[in-house]
Amino acid sequence: MSTTPPPHDFPPLPTEPPTQPKKSRTNLIVMGSAAAVIAAIVAVGIVVARSGESGDSESAPAKPSLYGSGGTVDLPTEPESAPEPSYAALDADDFTIELRTTERQCFGSAGCNVTVEPNLTYVGAFNGIDPDAVYEITYEIRGDESGTVIQTAELSNETSLNYRPSLISTASSGTEVSVVVTDVVMQRG
Repeated sequence: MSTTPPPHDFPPLPTEPPTQPKKSRTNLIVMGSAAAVIAAIVAVGIVVARSGESGDSESAPAKPSLYGSGGTVDLPTEPESAPEPSYAALDADDFTIELRTTERQCFGSAGCNVTVEPNLTYVGAFNGIDPDAVYEITYEIRGDESGTVIQTAELSNETSLNYRPSLISTASSGTEVSVVVTDVVMQRG
């Protein structure tokens, strides 16, 4: 008597083939980046190899590289610095000056007390003023009954003028008051 074993119950076969789990795109990005880096290194190596074949072995000094003397990637060299701008020495002819009257008190035939301030204009070469320097500009005010009044203004930051107003006394209300720049001295700021 032979008995046959009962048939095995196997799970039913799927009607569709099983799908593969989706791989992360991160792996593809990493592999693509690695391939790009390798291609760049190979390209630099080819350029370096070709430049060494040009026969100009004496023209350029060897540059340091990442991988010693036989390396293929050059280190960047320091950029050359731009030359410092140079400024010519300024003199009295580089400026014009006028006086601005801020106060005036007259006493009939006895004359006037007048307060004046300098109004300075630069007429020299374009970009001739050093922005880092302080210029001492000396000027003479003529017309005071006691004689010439000498004052100094300081020009800094190319446009900032520092001065003291001048009080002068004229002999009469008709006295002409004039001014002239006499000297310019540059001080480093």
